[in-house]
Amino acid sequence: METPDNATPTGIAAEDWATASAEPQYRAAVIDLLGALAYGELAAFERLAEDAKLAPTLADKAELAKMAAAEFHHFEQLRDRLAAVDAEPTTAMEPFAKALDDFHRQTAPSDWLEGLVKAYVGDSIASDFYREVAARLDSDTRGLVLSVLDDTGHGNFAVEKVRAAIDANPRVGGRLALWARRLMGEALSQAQRVVAERDALSTMLVGGVADGFDLAEVGRMFSRITEAHTKRMAALGLAA
Repeated sequence: METPDNATPTGIAAEDWATASAEPQYRAAVIDLLGALAYGELAAFERLAEDAKLAPTLADKAELAKMAAAEFHHFEQLRDRLAAVDAEPTTAMEPFAKALDDFHRQTAPSDWLEGLVKAYVGDSIASDFYREVAARLDSDTRGLVLSVLDDTGHGNFAVEKVRAAIDANPRVGGRLALWARRLMGEALSQAQRVVAERDALSTMLVGGVADGFDLAEVGRMFSRITEAHTKRMAALGLAA
């Protein structure tokens, strides 16, 4: 169960990996989660490297390259953790590759600004979801998940560039707002598909393993994710 920051964790959240992983279904769920995260980080690295080609200046290109390198480091941490718990990293990632690749194909940006909004809005929605889940994980896994969800600096960079573009041409704002709303819908649908297709992961999330969500908490979780999205849109200068 999620607790306030100053409260003592209970249940699985109070255990370490060695203790919690004695439950086979919990272990399977965590390997699924780490596999999904690892492929997400690898895909983020590839996308940022590709987006760098759209950068209007050398400074912007270098900034995106630095962020791509940070994403790859996160991937390496997850890959190494999977190997350390005797899970083959490629096998753990494979079930999530198609859904994530489909999402990126369906939301390919047409220009530099759309790429920035996608990275800021789309990646942040996924991060919010994984942070919600992390609160219910064992202490070792929780620490790793929160570490790899650290902001690579893309947030502030995207806000600065997008707001400057809107100031220069206010009509850009309407187009990017529509784009961000599409990203929100696609990202949530993609997350639901990933979870629904993995029995261990879905069972953990709805309370069958560890301290999962009940239906009311699922609603509150998505409300929190939507609220955070609205705040990010405002930071970008866009209407939610």
